[in-house]
Amino acid sequence: MGTITFLGLDCIPLKNNSLELLVTQSVGPRIIRLSLLGAENLLAELPDVMLDCPGTGKMNLWGGHRLWHAPEVKRRTYLPGNQPVTITEIENGLEVVQPTEVQTGIQKSMHITLPDQSATVIIDHTLKNEGIWPVELAPWAITQLKLGGFVVLPQITDIADPDGLQPNRRLTLWPYTDMNSSHIQWGNRYIVVHASVREGALKLGFPNPAGWLAYYLNQTLFVKQATYQAEAEYLDFGSSSECYCNADFLELETLGPQTILEPGQAVSHRETWRLYADVQLEPTEDAIQQIVEALSL
Repeated sequence: MGTITFLGLDCIPLKNNSLELLVTQSVGPRIIRLSLLGAENLLAELPDVMLDCPGTGKMNLWGGHRLWHAPEVKRRTYLPGNQPVTITEIENGLEVVQPTEVQTGIQKSMHITLPDQSATVIIDHTLKNEGIWPVELAPWAITQLKLGGFVVLPQITDIADPDGLQPNRRLTLWPYTDMNSSHIQWGNRYIVVHASVREGALKLGFPNPAGWLAYYLNQTLFVKQATYQAEAEYLDFGSSSECYCNADFLELETLGPQTILEPGQAVSHRETWRLYADVQLEPTEDAIQQIVEALSL
């Protein structure tokens, strides 16, 4: 495996005929670069953005794609992941394993593969309980993207009962989310979030049977998919998909079901990423519907 430096970090490249990734070795597990061949990095680059972790110091976000475990609690969530990781070559990809978190007993790992020569990435995110106590958690896969584009969040449109009288969807809002924000475009089929926040932040979450989230930037469409388990319990009022945006970055997030992880047990959560080049897309529901049908999302 060859090593290159990016944002001051040692990284292992992974690419095929359509796209390229950089996986960090100095810290992680983390994917810090994602692009079509010869194109710009779609992922946010945040070497100087920090979060405070009580009693532990500061966590460097770095940018890119990371694995956390929900629920979000500063003391257990914002642990500095600044130790080197173990990276092993596997068929068509890399396995990345973080040292076990001393504070939680949880070991994070990613199994990253390029299944063919298309612009497709499959990531299996795994949390293993190496401690001595059961831990209640959910895998939480977070992709930080550059500002300037817009997000598409698919909404449930099917009725919940034959008469159409029962509620058919849920939407979770965080306390810092302004319902009147000009950055949120409320639609019946799709909610659009414009990644142009200049101050403050916003966050939305929802159960997502469609399973996909999309981000459009500079004629490139990034789609990430994760299977929704209808009978499972999800944290954050049932949210399996979430979107966060502030003045530095935008995040597309998926969560696995809430689970109690016994000592020695592990749980995995799969995302599939696809990149589409030369896409012409306007942030209207009809235009979005056309691209959804064209791509069979």
